[in-house]
Amino acid sequence: MFPTAKREQIIALIKREVVPAIGCTEPVAVALCVAHACEVAGCGRDSMPDTIEVKLSANILKNAMGVGIPGTGMIGLPIAIALGAMVGRSEYELEVLKDANQEAVEKCKQYIDEKRISIDLATGDVDKLHIEAVAVCGEKRATAIISGGHTNIVYKALNDDILIDFRQATALDESDEGTELTLADVYEFATTTPVEEIEFILESKRLNKAAAESAFANEYGHSLGRTLRGDREKSIVGDTIFSRILSYTAAACDARMGGAMVPVMSNSGSGNQGITATLPVVVYGEECGASQEQMIRALTLSHLTVIYIKQSLGRLSALCGCVVAAAGSSCGITYLMGGGYEEIAMAIKNMIANLTGMICDGAKPSCALKLASGVSTAILSAMLAMEHRCVSKLEGIIDDDVDKSIRNLTTIGRDGMNETDAYILSIMTNKC
Repeated sequence: MFPTAKREQIIALIKREVVPAIGCTEPVAVALCVAHACEVAGCGRDSMPDTIEVKLSANILKNAMGVGIPGTGMIGLPIAIALGAMVGRSEYELEVLKDANQEAVEKCKQYIDEKRISIDLATGDVDKLHIEAVAVCGEKRATAIISGGHTNIVYKALNDDILIDFRQATALDESDEGTELTLADVYEFATTTPVEEIEFILESKRLNKAAAESAFANEYGHSLGRTLRGDREKSIVGDTIFSRILSYTAAACDARMGGAMVPVMSNSGSGNQGITATLPVVVYGEECGASQEQMIRALTLSHLTVIYIKQSLGRLSALCGCVVAAAGSSCGITYLMGGGYEEIAMAIKNMIANLTGMICDGAKPSCALKLASGVSTAILSAMLAMEHRCVSKLEGIIDDDVDKSIRNLTTIGRDGMNETDAYILSIMTNKC
């Protein structure tokens, strides 16, 4: 078992990275930044800013263009920005839009129609996750900047007075300090930590399962999760643990990407990553009669694996986050199948061999299809691992060392796919 101090650091890391979020975290982070700027300016709610100016990194712009905004029936950034000013509270963080209602939406539509919002691409050497919001209220010009993490405020200023400025600090260093991990560390922590210290992870089960069940009862996005439960679809994929894992995971994504006003438990700044790390493990565990302790440990293993991989990949990249999150859930499922560290390492390698290179072309309702692809591979990878079948170092980017295999994946996603990212954004922003 880890020493108490190290264990406490990892628990704190999980609690920072596995948090509730309402809506896609990129437009929500923009709304949060706007809320910060409005609070600095002393406006918003009953006294909206004269204008709001927003400058975004390419990855934020890409992920915020085509996704539904909770409670609005609308897509994209303008309504998120306006609501961030009108109903946003910075203390809500990734639930910043939870006070939105129809009256506020109608007022925000009018605000948008008055052309008081400007959105531009940030220039210069900025982080892949960079948001700058300026709220102008009479003679007051308030600026807020989020960088490096979806809630990580690094700068605030009112006119010429700088209130805080952490822009030169390495983004989120405090989150990772003392928590450098290996997969062996992740496994040992998840399987040996006193269960009462990590039972808080069950909240991810409650929130994400409720999000999926809300989508079964409604029409959100492309309704992939609900569709998979139809009679015709059951005749094709069956009514099995496998099909139920797919339907629950896709349904929660349908709700989130379709603009449902329901919270999900996110992981590393992404609701879809949180969904993918949670629901395959939950459904498999419930179907197989896992005990509460087994469920807690499997979910901890899944979520902490995602956090570990994201530490070297970064918050946003051209690599679809479901690749990382499904790797986590494959570990959790392998554990529930009775696998140990060796089998879990095999499952990770099988995942990397299959899904590396899946592109992220923005947050949108069709993300449910990618999540379904990811969790399909997670299940196949776990089953192969339990038969001690694993992709070898002679094949592709896989190494005997599982941590090196993970670094190969994250280096490709973080560095190797940068040009791909630029092409994706160009295609998305130049459609006729």
